[in-house]
Amino acid sequence: MRRNSVTVLGAGLCGALLSIILARRGIRVTLLERAPDPRKVEPEGGRSINLAMAARGIRGLRHAGVFKRVEPLLLPLRGRRIHGLDGSTELHPYGQSKSEVIYSVSRAELNRLLVDEAARHDVNLRFRQEAIGYDTAAGVLRVRDLDGSGDYEVPANPLIAADGAGSIVRRAFAGKGIIGGREELLQHRYRELVIPAGPGDSFRMDKEALHIWPRGGFMLIALPNPGGDFTLTLFLPVDGATSFAALDSDEKVRAFFDANFPDAVPLIDDLVGTWHRNPAGVLGTVRSARWRDGGKVLLIGDAAHAVVPFHGQGMNLTFEDCVVLDQILEKTEADWETVFEAFERAQIDNANAIADMALENYIEMRDTVREPKHLLRRELAFALERRLPNRFIPRYSMIMFHAEIPYAVARARGVIQQALLEKLTESADRMDEIDLDAAARLVESRLPPLDQVTILD
Repeated sequence: MRRNSVTVLGAGLCGALLSIILARRGIRVTLLERAPDPRKVEPEGGRSINLAMAARGIRGLRHAGVFKRVEPLLLPLRGRRIHGLDGSTELHPYGQSKSEVIYSVSRAELNRLLVDEAARHDVNLRFRQEAIGYDTAAGVLRVRDLDGSGDYEVPANPLIAADGAGSIVRRAFAGKGIIGGREELLQHRYRELVIPAGPGDSFRMDKEALHIWPRGGFMLIALPNPGGDFTLTLFLPVDGATSFAALDSDEKVRAFFDANFPDAVPLIDDLVGTWHRNPAGVLGTVRSARWRDGGKVLLIGDAAHAVVPFHGQGMNLTFEDCVVLDQILEKTEADWETVFEAFERAQIDNANAIADMALENYIEMRDTVREPKHLLRRELAFALERRLPNRFIPRYSMIMFHAEIPYAVARARGVIQQALLEKLTESADRMDEIDLDAAARLVESRLPPLDQVTILD
């Protein structure tokens, strides 16, 4: 079956990586993007400045042959550094080995690099091309050239929509009974601030940690950047006594930070000024019952399944999408409709699983991470992993460090593991009060070996 060309809508991280992968397969790719060429402009401030790269994302970059170029952009993070109200801090390692780290990466720098790689692979890059509508009956994308050349149409033969959570292609199908999507807004938003670098581009906090100020119902986090600065992100309810709505004056903003993040305040550059310059970003989940319209349209990445950022898996999931789609193309000579159907079947349960786990992880990060029982269960989980590495891997580790374990498998096993941890720590306050031999036997009775479950190639 001939699969000579494809149009990809959206030159963000997903669309750019996918274009590279498809071009390497010999497919002619036209990549349409509303924004200017990211290699020629400065990024928009205030939203998603840096991201967490984990095993699935790295797998995608390796699959596309670009990891060596990306690697210098990555800053390793060993764990979460928890900041107490009294100024004390405590590091909670992500995993048990030195290799079990995640990486902070600049969204803008990564996007520039991937777009540049797409150009190297002869992808037809067309910037300032705004999708203004999609005709579902005719299978035609309507596009406006923002440089003044007028409107034109692009046939969907096929069209892969990587145009983000607000996908115009997905929304065009609303009520059509073909692709059914729903957008679930979280009643929390985020706003980004900055801790500048110290003298000589030095880091003014631990550079190998994700910093968290958990305050119950809301939190502040910080990720390091290569220049020595940190991106701070405040997650806060939209309305209520402690909310963005309540912070309606400069005085209230300062008082809020002084009361809740006293050790961070002296480090923040121009708190009030940055507060006003950077807009509050929306947090939400996108779920779709279907991601395809025959062999004409496929939704991919956030257009199909946007997730909230609390597990750091949005980018990682979209890169996994690119790998899975390419693996299907490798295995079959079938037409696009068959390929799109196989891709949806392979990934839709995984996307829904990580969407749920990301929402659950917000509660852990802002609330339960401080609780003694949580810390005890975490210690027990590591102990069980050391004893039974093919049966018990902490859910966080399955998601972040084991790209071969599907998200849906991690979620299902995670439910069982959490119940076991709660049972085993119900009457214990310390590890020496837990019978590890009995705990191991209980795990063996409830969890089959991981090599007996479906894993990704």
